[in-house]
Amino acid sequence: MWQNTIQNQLKRPMDLTDQAQTDAAPAAAEPAYRSGAVARLARMPVATLRIWEQRYRAVRPLTATSGHRLYSPADVQRVLLLRQLTERGHAIGSIAGLDFTQLQEVARTSARAASGTGGRRVSPPAPLRLVVVGPGLAARLLRPAVTERLAHPAQVVAVFASLAEAARAGSIEGADLLVWQSPGLDAAVPSELKATQDAWRARQVAVMYRFSGAVARQTMAATGALLVREPPDDESLGAWLASLEPTWASREVDPVSARVDIDAPLPMVGAVPPRRFDDAALTAMANLPSTLACECPRHVVELLTALASFEAYSADCANRNADDARLHVYLQQVAGASRALFEEALDRVARHEGLTLR
Repeated sequence: MWQNTIQNQLKRPMDLTDQAQTDAAPAAAEPAYRSGAVARLARMPVATLRIWEQRYRAVRPLTATSGHRLYSPADVQRVLLLRQLTERGHAIGSIAGLDFTQLQEVARTSARAASGTGGRRVSPPAPLRLVVVGPGLAARLLRPAVTERLAHPAQVVAVFASLAEAARAGSIEGADLLVWQSPGLDAAVPSELKATQDAWRARQVAVMYRFSGAVARQTMAATGALLVREPPDDESLGAWLASLEPTWASREVDPVSARVDIDAPLPMVGAVPPRRFDDAALTAMANLPSTLACECPRHVVELLTALASFEAYSADCANRNADDARLHVYLQQVAGASRALFEEALDRVARHEGLTLR
């Protein structure tokens, strides 16, 4: 009976009112379903299912001797119900800790709210439609760590390598947000930015940059664009995108999870020299007046400070096993090697400014 119930989910989405008919949690049974099969049944990425397990403890399948996670029919029913509730706008973090009976009550409440609209089923709101100029940023926006922050994943409708290419493409279907990823900002706003916004009928423009001077930021802000310094981690990127959700409604779009070969051997990194400049020296350098028209000296100091901090952070990271330890040693070495290169760059900047660094 349970297998027939599960297989029927492949034919149609489970309705909350169907699930709310059951008065008790499904009876336990031998685990029989792997995570890939459960994800397909729930119409969600495997990566998202794993986040539900690991971060939110929403479901706790058994682990076979082979290492595969195995779900019982009751586990599958719980995932299906959780999935339906999140599609109705409930955040997974707010419902993951509820037991099956409590989840049913949430389902009943949602069903009553839907029936209070005159019998009409309320359609999920439309997604935040994004046109992204920057393939790297587009890939980040679809990662699970970003999409998990959203009530409904955003829809990336087009990705381009340049503003000019995006402006030529255009679409009468329009977009809610044009996001331009730029390594830096110039004092002159590219003419293609407005042309791209017009071509896509974008309601809003967001410029995500890494480095810029104060004048460039002021010039860009005067255009009405949202200025965002590119977040270093996907969680912060997701939080920023989630902050835009009240502006536009959204509907469900399955995110694409990035695949990473975690078993690939780590490359070798040569010997890392010790730090040449301590934090006090870097702070002093950042506050010195510069003869350069740009703010490169300050940016070099910022990068160097961040690399030195990450190098120390990696050395102190907790390790669950030997693989963790090897990875953190590798990250520490990479940060140290990068730090040494930027120390050389800082020395060159200092010589250009006529300064002597100790």
